[in-house]
Amino acid sequence: MRGLFNKSAALCLCAVLWMGLALPAGAIEPGEKLDDPKLEERARELSRELRCLVCQNQSIDDSDAPLARDLRLLVRDRLKEGDSNEEVLDYIVARYGDFVLLRPPVRPETWALWAAPFVALLVGGIVVFVLFRRKREEGAEAAPLSPEEAAQLDALLEESDAKTRE
Repeated sequence: MRGLFNKSAALCLCAVLWMGLALPAGAIEPGEKLDDPKLEERARELSRELRCLVCQNQSIDDSDAPLARDLRLLVRDRLKEGDSNEEVLDYIVARYGDFVLLRPPVRPETWALWAAPFVALLVGGIVVFVLFRRKREEGAEAAPLSPEEAAQLDALLEESDAKTRE
C-alpha cells in the first residue's frame, strides 16, 4: 500500500508540473523591463490589450514574435515620454488600425464584427428549428405501402396468426 501511495503522489506531482507548462509565461525579456514598477505595470497592462499582428490570437505580452517585441518596446518608450495609457493606445491604433486592439471599439464600422456571433447563433438556431420541424412533419406522414409490401405484410400476419393458434 505504501508503494502505491508514493507512486500515486509522484504521478499527481508530474501532472501538476505538466499543467504548469501550459500556462502562458509571458514573453517579456529582462532587458525590456522598466526600472519604475508603476510604469512597468502600466506597460504590462497595455501589452495585454494589444494584439500581436503576427500571432493574431495572442497579446504582445504573450508573444515571442519580433514585431510583438518591437511593439512592447514602443509602448515602454511612449510611457517613458510621459504619455497616458489612452495616448499610447491612440498612437499605436493610428499606426496599425483597430485590428491591433484585442477588444476593438464598438462603433458603426465594427458593428458587424460585434454582431456576427449573435447573428450566426440566431441563423444556426433557425436552421436547426426548421430541420427538426421538417423531420417531424415527414415522420407524421407515412408513405402508403406498395402492393408488394401489402402482400408481404398480409403473409406475415397470416403466418403469425397461424403460429399463435397452434
